[in-house]
Amino acid sequence: MIKNSIPFWEDAYKDKDAVAFSSEPNPTLKEFEHLINKSSQIIDVGCGEGQNAFYLAKNGYCNVTAFDLSENAVVKLNQKCASEKVRVNAFTADLRTFRFERKYDLVMSFGTLHFVHKADWKAFINSAKEHTCPGGIHIMQIFTDTVPASDDIAPFAVGLAKDKEITKMYEDWEILQFKSYTFEDEHPGVPKHVHASNKIVAHKI
Repeated sequence: MIKNSIPFWEDAYKDKDAVAFSSEPNPTLKEFEHLINKSSQIIDVGCGEGQNAFYLAKNGYCNVTAFDLSENAVVKLNQKCASEKVRVNAFTADLRTFRFERKYDLVMSFGTLHFVHKADWKAFINSAKEHTCPGGIHIMQIFTDTVPASDDIAPFAVGLAKDKEITKMYEDWEILQFKSYTFEDEHPGVPKHVHASNKIVAHKI
């Protein structure tokens, strides 16, 4: 990321009443949730305010880990978990230097990978694949350069993927779903804008 620049979402992370992106879990997580069980080892990479990790933990998944680069995001998630008596192992970490200490049944990352350079997110995915249990699932969403990065993220989106580039990372896995799409987005204090995105759900055979 750009030094000495603060992304808009940090203000929302600091405000307990604001929502930077969404308070609801990602629909793809809910669609494929049936492939994991309540004791599955789960990690949410770049969790932000933690809506996905919180959703799983609140619904009985007992081994949910989440991390984000933002200390404010992790504090907000931990406060929410404490108030709702929900357990998530949430901490601050940088996916560029994160080292897996165990294997996981579900590794997910929504809208985060493009904020590091391409070599870094590819290295991370390769490490995540190595640390995924047989039969495990990855759900990865990354923005692409099909449309230019919007003004709100342009200084930080240093690793935009080419369309379908992420599918090459999973050629040795079973791809359960792949979507290439654009969508309109809006955040507190940020005008409506468009992102191009790829989302992949892959199964380790």
